[in-house]
Amino acid sequence: MNSAARKGGGRATAPAPAVVLVLVLVAVGAFLISYNLFAMVLRGGAGAGTARGRDPVVPMPEWMRAAGAAGGGRRRPFHVALTATDSAYSRWQCRVMYYWYKRMQARPEGADMGGFTRVLHSGKPDSLMDEIPTFVVDPLPDGKDQGYVVLNRPWAFVQWLQKAKIEEEYIMMAEPDHILVKPLPNLARDNDPAAFPFFYITPSEHENILRKYYPKERGPVTNIDPIGNSPVIIKKTLLEKITPTWMNVSLQMKEDKETDKAFGWVLEMYAYAVASALHGVQHILRKDFMIQPPFDTKLGKTFIIHFTYGCDYTLKGVLTYGKIGEWRFDKRTYQDRPPPRNLTLPPPGVPESVVTLVKMINEASANLPGWDDGR
Repeated sequence: MNSAARKGGGRATAPAPAVVLVLVLVAVGAFLISYNLFAMVLRGGAGAGTARGRDPVVPMPEWMRAAGAAGGGRRRPFHVALTATDSAYSRWQCRVMYYWYKRMQARPEGADMGGFTRVLHSGKPDSLMDEIPTFVVDPLPDGKDQGYVVLNRPWAFVQWLQKAKIEEEYIMMAEPDHILVKPLPNLARDNDPAAFPFFYITPSEHENILRKYYPKERGPVTNIDPIGNSPVIIKKTLLEKITPTWMNVSLQMKEDKETDKAFGWVLEMYAYAVASALHGVQHILRKDFMIQPPFDTKLGKTFIIHFTYGCDYTLKGVLTYGKIGEWRFDKRTYQDRPPPRNLTLPPPGVPESVVTLVKMINEASANLPGWDDGR
């Protein structure tokens, strides 16, 4: 692969076999300890068992399988996995995300977009089971996430990958606050997964902390990509290797006060980046994977709008970030209910990215049944 497609620099020199063996044994031992704990959760509780009994098998669509055969196997479909909770806040975002996924998948350019699963880490079914293909998994044991709900994400992936039938060779990890603005091709290249580089994931600035999890013997901390687990398109076989390590590193980071304080709400993102590096996996960094309004103002050639930040403007279209604007859209305003149908469009002068975001949410809410009821 062209080195320009990767982040700068070459891979580190491989460590001595004895060092590799020790690291592997430590990683396996840590995984077995954590896995035995969580396996007890999986075996217990009638509610969880009932939930798993309703989990559908989500096969590759028949039309997609046929198209792949007709094309000589040149297509590389990916399966989307969207981790979520059963809160009202998560549900309305998942509904919008899935609405636009289906819209883009139906276009001719959406040929790589395969099956879709909402991996619900609540331990029980919710009201969207019949609307969105959903696989129910257990949350972490009580108190284990310490109020940091996204710590459930790697554990959810461990369970889903072990139990679900996934026909596609690749998996895309996504989040509820992603809206596809155009069909998404498979951006990965064989064993080189594709990911979005986040400006606030800066391994080189946290070398002292990261060395607790990525020892010097493994090479420079620049081997750790500036990414989180989402959005990422990756081979299923690679993700199956990375995920148990991702889970263990996440738990270790959360239990370490220094690490928890340094990384805060992006701790689980750092854990995925470290776990990938421990397995020698580096990602193709695609800035065109998504944009994040209001800081990214134009759609350009992007595929996803990530609406994680609040968008606040004066009525003259001037950004007032950090201060509630005369016009605003912030997903956190709608913690307990979905936003109303037909949101007021931004005033003149507000960037294309924000206008498009609001229009797409409006279209989804206008077409989804039971929207006003908070389904």
